[in-house]
Parts: sequence; structure tokens; C-alpha cells
Amino acid sequence: MTNQARALVVDDEPDICELICLTLERMDIASERAGTVDEAERLLQEHAFNLCLTDMQLPGRNGLELVEHIQRKHPELPVAVITAYGSMDAAVQSLKAGAFDFVPKPVDLKMLRKLVDSALTLTRGKLADRRSRRTLLGESIAMQRIRGTIVKLARSQAPVYISGESGSGKELVARTIHEKGGRASKPFVPINCGAIPTELMESEFFGHIKGSFTGATSNKEGLFQAADGGTLFLDEVAELPQHMQVKLLRAIQERAVRPVGSQQEIPVDVRILSATHKDLAGLVEKGEFRQDLFYRINVIQLPVPSLRERQDDIPMLAQHILERLTDGDGSITLAKDAITALLTYPFPGNIRELENILERALTLCDGDVISRDDLQLPQHEPVHAGNGDIPLPEPSDDFMLEDYLEDIERSVVTKALEKTNNNKTAAAQLLGISFRAMRYKLKKLGME
Repeated sequence: MTNQARALVVDDEPDICELICLTLERMDIASERAGTVDEAERLLQEHAFNLCLTDMQLPGRNGLELVEHIQRKHPELPVAVITAYGSMDAAVQSLKAGAFDFVPKPVDLKMLRKLVDSALTLTRGKLADRRSRRTLLGESIAMQRIRGTIVKLARSQAPVYISGESGSGKELVARTIHEKGGRASKPFVPINCGAIPTELMESEFFGHIKGSFTGATSNKEGLFQAADGGTLFLDEVAELPQHMQVKLLRAIQERAVRPVGSQQEIPVDVRILSATHKDLAGLVEKGEFRQDLFYRINVIQLPVPSLRERQDDIPMLAQHILERLTDGDGSITLAKDAITALLTYPFPGNIRELENILERALTLCDGDVISRDDLQLPQHEPVHAGNGDIPLPEPSDDFMLEDYLEDIERSVVTKALEKTNNNKTAAAQLLGISFRAMRYKLKKLGME
């Protein structure tokens, strides 16, 4: 069969090799076997493969060296490692080195088949060409770098920690990684970890069975099960309370969840992407976030630039947002003074703030051209085009950035409420946010 996929299986244990090759054969995948890294490298030179499966423990050179060799010589080839049960450190190390995924021993054949399907989706061109340029707009060096990194990350199953300021587009980055990868046809399930009440968190994540607590009138599937086969995006992961950090760590390590009230664990196959605007490493140092969980979700870190770090992209982004807000009308444009104002504004709220400003300006402008006055930008010190600098207070030993930003936000919200005689709906409109978002901010800032 000319179009038959071919896999390279590297293991010095004949029984395991036979089991894997038999499973692949039933999936109509041809296989070659190797017992050492040297033999595997020779076969890689002689044949074209769609997938490589290698044990970590091999005679002589180990599987990690083969992963590194494939990354250098055959970067388009997905390679998965087979690790001893409970050897998560070795699995994480292989993912950092560029492995596509890992399979723990004893080999679970269902898990193996899912892994193989995902890998072949990448190498046999089943995915449509989803150019991230269409969703992650911008031609700045920062955005070109992000798009290039996403292409590489999409070819892996490694957990990715996406860092960046609020409103910078972290969820969009996560969604793009999912859509360009082997799980694109499966669910992408985002969770805002800061928006779920603590007492409901375990049930939301892992589900519950009927009668497990008051109000549990039927079985409920959790978000992990809803994302099975796809991607789970943990937004604002820093907001997880300690007890949920422990349970999340177990779910990631065991690849299984236990619904509330159940004695049985349910296997789940999800890729974990996470994000927060907070300094997660700093929270680990303070003991507010578990180091072992940070180690598991931060296999690869992807920083998302703030809008002031990619000022050159603002005109393109603004035009795209206006077209979306007007259903592709295209007749609304920005005056030169409006573009200049946007280019010198610091955008503490990043792209989300740009969207709110333009939505408000659309309702204020009289004709088809939005002027500087229509933007109603808050007073600020100008940003000098090209360097992305923003005036900041002088940090000191007792300076707390989160407290400083919350004070600014509280001040702006207070002024909006004063201007509207404490009408929360009107204040939300003035701030360019929804009433629901306003209620959330008031609660977060202790202003209810």
C-alpha cells in the first residue's frame, strides 16, 4: 500500500516491541524495529517514517538522546517516549527536549492508539492550513516570533504556560495552538479558574455523581471529561486554591479524574495549556502556588507581548476590530490624529482595551471617520513610539505591582461611578465593559 503510514519502534524488550507493532498493524501502520539508538539512527537515515516510539531506557545511549537527534535531523517527525510507571520527571524532560508525547508503562493500548492518531494527523496532512496570521494579527517582530513558536508547539502535546498581561490575547494564543495541532478536531475547553466558586470547583473540573452532595440530582460530566481528546485551557491558573492545586496535579500525572462521590477514576486524554497575568514563579517562591504543579504545567513557557511592545501593529489591529464591529462594512476609518493618539497611548488593558475604546468611539462619531476626540482616551503620559516605555513608579523593596495596578483600577471605577451617580450600568458603559464584568470588578476590588 503506497500511502501506508510507517512507524519506527525503538525498544530492547521484545514483548513490548511485539505488542506495539501488533497494535500498529491493526491500525494499518507498517513498522520497523530497533533495539538501540544507533540502530534507530541508521533506520532513520535509510527510511522515511511518520512516527517514532522509543523507550527511555535503552542499552548504551538512552531514548532522550534519540529525541534530541530527531529534533536536530528530522524536526518534522513526531517522537513519543515510553517511560517507566511513575517516572514523570523523565517524561517532562523528554517533552522539554522536543518529544511529541509520552506513554507510561505498562502501555495502555487505548492511550497509545489516541497518541498515534494525533501524530499521524500532523504528518499526513489531515489538517487544513490554518495560518495563525489570520487570527494573530500583526507584522511586528514580536508577533512573527509568536507565530513561529506556535507552529512548533502545535506539533507537540507538551503542557504550555502562556504568560502575559491581562487583555494581551493569551486565550487566542492557546486556541491557535490547539487549532494548528493534532487535536484540532476535538474540543477546546477554556476554564477561568478565578470565576468558579471554590465550593463548586472540584465538581466543575472533575464532575460528580448523583447524590454526592445536596443538589446533585443527576450525574454531571466535568470539564476534564468534556475536553477528552482535546485541549483544556486553564486561564488565570494562579487563582486556584491550594486544595485544587493538589487535585489538578494528580489529574495531570495520572491522566485520570475521580468525580465527586465516585470511587472510580475515569481516564482522560487532554493537553493542558495554562495562563495567568500574575508572576507564577514569584507565587511559587512565596509558597502560594505549588512548585510541583508549576513544574508540570510550565514544561514550555510562551510569553505574549503587551500591545505597547508591538505598537507598529496597532493600526492593523484597529482596522480589523472596526471591520468586525461593523460586520465587515469597511466604511468606518480612523483619522490621522486618532491613529497618532492610539500609537502614543500606553494601553494598560492591551488589545481588550483597544476593542472597548473603538466600540465606544463608533457610537460617538458622527460620520464615517473616527477622530481623536471620539476615542476619549484617558489622560496619560505619552509612550514614545518605538521603545514601548511606560512611566512607572520607582520600584522599592516594599513595592507590590498587583496592589499598584488594583489601586489604579479602583480609582478609575470610582470616578466612573461618581460621574453616573452610582449607576452601575451606566458606569460599565462609560468604562467600555459589560455589566457582568463591572459586577466582577466591584467584587474583585472590594467595592460592592
